[in-house]
Amino acid sequence: MSKIQPLADRVLIKPAAAEEKTVGGIIIPDSAKEKPLRGEVLAVGEGTKDEAMVLKAGDQVLYGKYAGTELELEGEKYLIMRQNDVLAIIK
Repeated sequence: MSKIQPLADRVLIKPAAAEEKTVGGIIIPDSAKEKPLRGEVLAVGEGTKDEAMVLKAGDQVLYGKYAGTELELEGEKYLIMRQNDVLAIIK
């Protein structure tokens, strides 16, 4: 993902696909699916003088339900958020 380079303490995340759920054979539409709370870090900023970057590209992370700003590029959806909005790294 070389087209977007986060600045300062921001990270670019590719959200995991929303799980497709069925209830008794009925497929839940995209608008009713639960927003995923995990994703993969694609790019990171350089950090700030007060906060070093802990995250790196390739990390699988958990983040808050309302964290970040959604953006769409070439039909793909991404999130950009501050490093401190990330709750945990999945090992």
